[in-house]
Amino acid sequence: MMNCQPQAAAQRPEREKPAGNTATGTLKVIALCLMLIDHLGAVVFPGIPEMRIIGRLAFPIYCWCMVVGFHYTRSVLKYLGRVALTGVLVQPLYAFVMNHMGRSGNFFYDFYAARPSIFLTLFLGLAALWGIREKKFLSQLWAPAAAILLATALRADYGWRGVTLIILLYAARGSRPAIAAVMTAFFLYWGTEYGITPGMFGIPVAQTLNGLPDPLRLPLSALARLETYALGSLAFILPRYGRSIRMPVWVSYAIYPAHLLIVLLMKTLVLRG
Repeated sequence: MMNCQPQAAAQRPEREKPAGNTATGTLKVIALCLMLIDHLGAVVFPGIPEMRIIGRLAFPIYCWCMVVGFHYTRSVLKYLGRVALTGVLVQPLYAFVMNHMGRSGNFFYDFYAARPSIFLTLFLGLAALWGIREKKFLSQLWAPAAAILLATALRADYGWRGVTLIILLYAARGSRPAIAAVMTAFFLYWGTEYGITPGMFGIPVAQTLNGLPDPLRLPLSALARLETYALGSLAFILPRYGRSIRMPVWVSYAIYPAHLLIVLLMKTLVLRG
């Protein structure tokens, strides 16, 4: 989805090296598979909520890839350009496949502004990190604030929360316990907006939790909500994988529209069936 493969370029000594998994080529493939399951669940199989639950793991992995890619990239400006260009090119396909088109009759609004893809969120998050690190004209203050406000105003995917997660992961990047702590606090907070999952994989989750004593029911209930399942992504973000899958830059960006075409194909086949 993005070119976040570590580069061999010399690093500035003041840059804190990410402590988690830097095998971003592998992470990117894992996240793509999770995202494909999520989008198939949203568009093709809405009656299978487990697919959306599994898909919750994808976004935090992509956010971590952005943090790692920002650390290793030779040129943040070129990195921003690649993310922006990919987002612009794939947005109409994304809006069509995911049923996120507006109905105003204005092409730009209906295909671009109504429901932007995740690339806008990633672009704003990357811009915020650049401002934080460079500290030009107090950019460490206004850049993240501007990115969060723009994410809200432009209705970016995951909104201000998505940009905030990228910033928090960047702040915690040097320590695995810090990454886990930030992720846990963030998604427990996010999860409060959702009710307890009624059931999952045939297990009556809500009913089972309601039958437990309070010392067990309360903490487990906090974990059994749609967005808190995203904490499962820590199993991929924290450990080191060793060698990473390597792929050409253009492939790393092309796989996003490719997964949308798969969703479109499945959608067409199911509707015809």
